[in-house]
Amino acid sequence: MGQTLTVTVTHGARREVRNFATNRSITGMMIERFPNAESAVGGTKAPHILARRLFELGVKSVSLYSNTVTVEADPSQWAVLEPKVTHAIEHLFHYYGDGAGYSVEALAPYGVDRLPSPVQ
Repeated sequence: MGQTLTVTVTHGARREVRNFATNRSITGMMIERFPNAESAVGGTKAPHILARRLFELGVKSVSLYSNTVTVEADPSQWAVLEPKVTHAIEHLFHYYGDGAGYSVEALAPYGVDRLPSPVQ
């Protein structure tokens, strides 16, 4: 099934910002910035996949550094968005089931063609 991440949410310095800290690094020491949905298209690594999922939920921008995901959205939407964003982050590394992590089925909508391991 994959590892479920533990997520802690804190408010940012501005009302439209939330910081989601996890118990596992997502990017290593690299900073990944996604100012809009188009900037996340095509990438196959965890930050790109997470950013696409968050943009699908309606956020405005996403930045990742190590174990912290900083998300910007309309302040009036956070009551609805916060639990959805938390869930998306918690389940980023799941790989079984509909729309999960790195499964062949989950990556297909993003144009990533991976062959499943041969059954032995």
